[in-house]
Amino acid sequence: MTSRERFQRALDHKSVGRPPVDFGATAATGMHMATVSKLKETFGRDLVFWGGAVDTQKTLPFGAPQEVADEVRRRIEVFNADGGFVFNAGHNIQAKVPIQNVLAMFEALRDN
Repeated sequence: MTSRERFQRALDHKSVGRPPVDFGATAATGMHMATVSKLKETFGRDLVFWGGAVDTQKTLPFGAPQEVADEVRRRIEVFNADGGFVFNAGHNIQAKVPIQNVLAMFEALRDN
């Protein structure tokens, strides 16, 4: 079963071998990426990691486009190891985020 199929089964409240875990608010909760990396390393074959694609509180709204792209690439590298990653930048993109940063996020995703 692919990560996408597994996630859809979880949304449909069906049994899955790898339940999704939402890590979209790591910046808001103060959870450091080193902690998330260790969780991925330890439980990555058993869980689907949802979110955490980019820091939506600092990097996406206030970073330079290159900083956004670099962070997205690093997080894809961590979360996508052995599969089980649903790319998500959180619930929404805030109104004053520069469009160049949004494009940098999606371009980094496309290129990885």
